[in-house]
Amino acid sequence: MGGGVIKTYTFGEALSEVRRMAAWLAAEDLEPGSRIAIFSKNTAWWLMADLAIWMSGHVSVPIYPTLNATSIAAILAHSEAKLVFVGKLDNYASMEPGLTPNVKRVALPLAPEVAGAVKWADVIATQKPMEGHVTRGEDELATIIYTSGSTGEPKGVMHSFKTMCAAFAFADMARMTPDDRLLSYLPLAHVAERAVLETTNFKIGYEVFFAESLETFVQDLQRARPTLFGTVPRLWLKFQAGVHGKMPEEKLQRLLRIPLVGTLVKKKILNGLGLNKVRWAVTGSAPTPPDLLRWYAKLGLQIGQIYGMTENVAVSHCSPPGDDSFTTVGKAFGGAVHKVADDGEVLIKSPGTMLGYYKNPELTAQTIDADGFLHTGDRGELDAKGNLRITGRVKELFKTSKGKYVAPASIENQLLARAELEQACVSGADLPQPIALVVLAEHLRKGTLSPAQRDDVTRLLELHLKQINAKLDQHEQLEKLVVMREEWTVDNGLLTPTLKLKRSAIEARYAPNVNDWASLKERVVWIS
Repeated sequence: MGGGVIKTYTFGEALSEVRRMAAWLAAEDLEPGSRIAIFSKNTAWWLMADLAIWMSGHVSVPIYPTLNATSIAAILAHSEAKLVFVGKLDNYASMEPGLTPNVKRVALPLAPEVAGAVKWADVIATQKPMEGHVTRGEDELATIIYTSGSTGEPKGVMHSFKTMCAAFAFADMARMTPDDRLLSYLPLAHVAERAVLETTNFKIGYEVFFAESLETFVQDLQRARPTLFGTVPRLWLKFQAGVHGKMPEEKLQRLLRIPLVGTLVKKKILNGLGLNKVRWAVTGSAPTPPDLLRWYAKLGLQIGQIYGMTENVAVSHCSPPGDDSFTTVGKAFGGAVHKVADDGEVLIKSPGTMLGYYKNPELTAQTIDADGFLHTGDRGELDAKGNLRITGRVKELFKTSKGKYVAPASIENQLLARAELEQACVSGADLPQPIALVVLAEHLRKGTLSPAQRDDVTRLLELHLKQINAKLDQHEQLEKLVVMREEWTVDNGLLTPTLKLKRSAIEARYAPNVNDWASLKERVVWIS
């Protein structure tokens, strides 16, 4: 609730509020199946609003709580939303112009001051609850999830109740029980949080905690002590960087090799992160460096990989608990099947495959073929055990001035194997050789490096570059590393809301300088 205040709901208490809000929505006399948006950071009321929308016969449209006013207005217009729930948000004043006047507003608890809004609390205090057992048809449209737009304009992905329920497969995979605890912090507007947390919670009924803020995230983890935990590679790297900020890697590895001391060190690190009770951890949304997974495994935290898309409610591939493969995303699960096309593209047929793109039948036909396979746009290969290895994006391939094609994702993964690097983007279209733009880990970005420290990091990066190039084909070898002075974030437009690289935005930002950097003789270039 803020300020360290905690509010706890039982399922009965939450459903009482859901039924009251559903009754109020039903009395609004909206056309059945009207689109109703949810614009908020993660809170218990986000989940309640979603249930109330469904219970009253309508369709939910999540909006990322980090979007700008233009993007918000575009989604509200494209979805033809009739009403929007506004909840906990940062920088609301800059976003508010995107809430068009024709869309009615309901302010959730923890929302900023929302002009002209009906307040959730007032409705709950005065509205009688909806009675009876409410059912919706399994093939009815349940939600339209707008993708984060890492490669272009956001698209509205339509899911029915049936395709949403395909995500129950995660509950089976993780062997979830009512005794489990999860922390909700990845955006509920993204398919991962709705598939792995929201949908499974509605089935299993475990306890969900909510993060208060980015600044309190570690404390929130320590409060929740989750038994199941998943996040994106960027945050796994940040956790690692936090450890290295307190203990150099060489010292850590030396201590881990001492039997009794190593056990104590492992427990102390996981306890400090709030992950000491985790029985299954996962990573997804972007490629995760295998060496990072090995690093956590040495601490006793085995991290599985999830591979899926908004278009199949993430029901595609998953490494089960106990799997020790660090280079694949596991086997197809939950009734999904896969194949790899002649050009290397991964094709998936899943019970969670979307109904299609809202108002875009042409794109739907291009994405789902006549046999029901979803064309993912990802390149991949299968190993001898049937595990899928993702090797990059079909459209991420770029051609150097020598006419050779380079797949950047696998090279970026190798770069991020070093704890000193937190972000990497390999580029080089129309250059003789590719280059890599890199951002240092947080513990190195803090303050100002002394000339001696900078020289040490330069030598380390030069060695890292040499070792990577030795494993690459000649046309893939990196000409140099360019150390950026700014971190890539959602706020500066260089990451998606789920912390994936916005490759085209990064390349556009630095395009005027790339040729100059490439012409310098240094193998490691620092941008001052």
